[in-house]
Amino acid sequence: MRIGFGSDTHRLVQGKPLKIGGISIESPTGAEAHSDGDVLIHALIDALLGAAAAGDIGELFPPGDPKWKDANSMELLEIVIEKIRIAGFSLGNIDCVIHLEKPSLKLYKSAIKKNIADFLLMDLDNVSIKAKTAEGLGPIGLGESISAEVVVLLEKTEPDAWV
Repeated sequence: MRIGFGSDTHRLVQGKPLKIGGISIESPTGAEAHSDGDVLIHALIDALLGAAAAGDIGELFPPGDPKWKDANSMELLEIVIEKIRIAGFSLGNIDCVIHLEKPSLKLYKSAIKKNIADFLLMDLDNVSIKAKTAEGLGPIGLGESISAEVVVLLEKTEPDAWV
């Protein structure tokens, strides 16, 4: 078994869309980023790559490369899944924490969980989504940023086997 940890943080700015886990969130602010700024998917990508000792998101999708400008993070995740699958790993479980002061993610957590589980062909029971505020403290608490942390468990299987 291999454990991977990933994290990502983005500045929040007025007028940008906010996507978390591939789901559009109603918000006056969104993530400032080279791609679509989905911090949860970016953290998940880093966790997967870390568990497989296959580099990090910045190496695979350099932020200065125009090819990845405004990229859909779910498409980036698809590329990473294929890389992990070919390396002979299957996914055991995912545990995620999203740090965001506003808006509340209470109404979005189940949709985010389902979207990730469906996309990765996983049982819902193997995906955990938690949302935390910073209770007014620091850049997250002041509504200036959003961050996510993800831990994944990969298991070595036969190459090309993804479950």
